[in-house]
Amino acid sequence: MKAPPPLRGLRGRLVIAFSLVAAVAALTTGALTFREARTGVLQQSQDNVIGQFRDHVNTLSATLTFPLTQDALDGFAFRVARSEPSGDWRVLATYGRLTSTSRTVDPFPELTPAMRKAVHDRPATVFQRVTTQGRPSLVVGLPVTYGTSQDRTSELSGLAVFLTVPQTSEAAYVQALVPAVERATVPALVLAVLLALLAARGVLRPVRELRRATRSIAEGHLDTRLAVNGSDELADLSHTFNETAAALEESVAELRRMEARARRFAADVSHELRTPLAAMSAVTDILDEDAAHLDPDTATAVRLISEETVKLARLVDDLMEISRFDAGAVVLHLDEIDLAESIRRTLTARAWLEKVETHLPGPGELRCQVDPRRLDVVVANLVGNAIRHGGFPVRLQLYAWQDPDAQWWAVIEVQDSGPGIPESVLPHVFERFYKSDTARTRTAGSGLGLAITAENVQLHGGTVRVANNPHGGAVFTVELPLQPDGAQPGGSQPGGSQPEPPKESRP
Repeated sequence: MKAPPPLRGLRGRLVIAFSLVAAVAALTTGALTFREARTGVLQQSQDNVIGQFRDHVNTLSATLTFPLTQDALDGFAFRVARSEPSGDWRVLATYGRLTSTSRTVDPFPELTPAMRKAVHDRPATVFQRVTTQGRPSLVVGLPVTYGTSQDRTSELSGLAVFLTVPQTSEAAYVQALVPAVERATVPALVLAVLLALLAARGVLRPVRELRRATRSIAEGHLDTRLAVNGSDELADLSHTFNETAAALEESVAELRRMEARARRFAADVSHELRTPLAAMSAVTDILDEDAAHLDPDTATAVRLISEETVKLARLVDDLMEISRFDAGAVVLHLDEIDLAESIRRTLTARAWLEKVETHLPGPGELRCQVDPRRLDVVVANLVGNAIRHGGFPVRLQLYAWQDPDAQWWAVIEVQDSGPGIPESVLPHVFERFYKSDTARTRTAGSGLGLAITAENVQLHGGTVRVANNPHGGAVFTVELPLQPDGAQPGGSQPGGSQPEPPKESRP
């Protein structure tokens, strides 16, 4: 049986499924980890900045005297910005209509009107992350209330302080998390593939064992059993297979016993019938000689008994032959003979030479290693079948042909001129005891002749087949192997004196 494509097999599907699950899990975990890390980094930086900013503003605003002048506001904004040693702080202070920045001509573009309004309306610290010209920053707004740094009131003084701190380092740190997550995802996927392969191996091992056992059963080893391990679905399947195999073995054994008994019975009956049949044949031979001196009714009865005795003897001989085939007791006695001469002797011995139109090669042109007695049976059965059940003229031709593999074959074709064989009957022609009253004009044979023919041909490594000729009649074709090395038989061309095979009889 052809193996399935790798991606469509169970192993491929398990690996893909595990890989997809691992990829989704790894990506989801990486995304969540990235989000939590990013949030933690930015939150920590934000809390530190807001805490420091609030402390510095509260401390410095306690020294202010309200209402503020422009100089006092400028000094306050400068001192708040310089309170951070890193020097990254940019401060904007507003008081009524007065505005002051820690850096000269600083438009403070990060500050939005909404944030400015929120700081002036309620005493709460407001912050916002913004990106200006591709640079991330944290903007913090803090309203100043009256009182000292330790004792503040909730009354707004009108002073609002805004801070902008660049978060370039934090953004770089967060960006560095991306390749780290990617590097962590790749090993997770590799590990998932390895786990998938291990899981597939564990799942496929009993499946492979089941496939091996099934093939072994198909090859005739009915005692094949599977080891049952565990209690999962695969173990149940193995147990069911063992039960089925045991039942099949018992059924086949019983059938074989019945078949052996039937064969033995046929052989025993045939053997027991041969002795009385020999005596009956001797008596009928004597009666046949005296039939001319008997009255007409007695003579007719004597001839009828003689004919039926001959048929019964032929049936017994056929049964004995079939029994030998079934018992495997048939032995070929091969000899290299002239096929054309052997066929002529078969036809002459049965007085058919004048009744059959033959097309045979010349003496010595076509020789083959066969069992002469069995070849005689094959030719006699086919020609006799054509004479009894077909129509005249009956044609027999012998020739050699070479197949595409350079193997030479001896071909014997027997064609009659009868009505042919119905298509429904053709597949059953070589079956034992098969008869079809509509296939031929009369079916007086035992139903074993063609079956014995097929067995004899197969013993020689050949084939036999039957087909209807488009011009009428049935054609039986026997092919017997010639030289195994593909050498040309008899040193002559098959297309010379030997006729070409009809198209419908080619394999």
